Amino acid sequence: MTAHMALDKDSTHTSRSRLLEAGKTLFAQSGYEQTSTAAIAREAGTSESQLIRYYAGKAGLLTAIFDQSWAVLNQQIQTSIARAATAREALAAVLETMLEAFTADPDTGFLFVFEGRRVRGATSEIALSKGFVEFQELLRMVVGRGRRDGTFAAGYSEEALAIALMGAVEALLRERLIARRAGRPDPFSDEELKGVFTGLVGGLSRPSVG
Repeated sequence: MTAHMALDKDSTHTSRSRLLEAGKTLFAQSGYEQTSTAAIAREAGTSESQLIRYYAGKAGLLTAIFDQSWAVLNQQIQTSIARAATAREALAAVLETMLEAFTADPDTGFLFVFEGRRVRGATSEIALSKGFVEFQELLRMVVGRGRRDGTFAAGYSEEALAIALMGAVEALLRERLIARRAGRPDPFSDEELKGVFTGLVGGLSRPSVG
């Protein structure tokens, strides 16, 4: 945990930013459920009333963290997709972008993988962040492009393809994050991870069997 920030009278923008950073750090370190609003406010050098005022509580803060992080990542992904000549290249670029982002900011990577789609609240609702929904749409767009340019053979459901590719990336990233959190060596290198993903995509260029 970082050193606690001294309580101050900074601007709204600074207070919001500190709450976002404190929330991201503590949620990643201890988990959403185990992190209290008091701990977040203390880490940010502000008060619980400010957290409630800006984000309406812990759930709102987590949503804001996701929205901010996804906004940056989705912009980078859109740029990578636009530069790619084929859907195959676009998918490789998406994976590369996510690896770079999560290496630079492992706390965000941990939250994306472990806290992004948990059941929350009394209604047992799974709330998806706006940014994650936008990412899903980007991936579906690439899959549709792949059906047209031959990256994927005919006979596969576009929705199933998008979900399968997303699940593969999440599983690969999750295993590395678990190993790192436990202090173990990475189970595979970046190149090995990318090689497996490329192999999966290549296999889908052949018609489905059955």
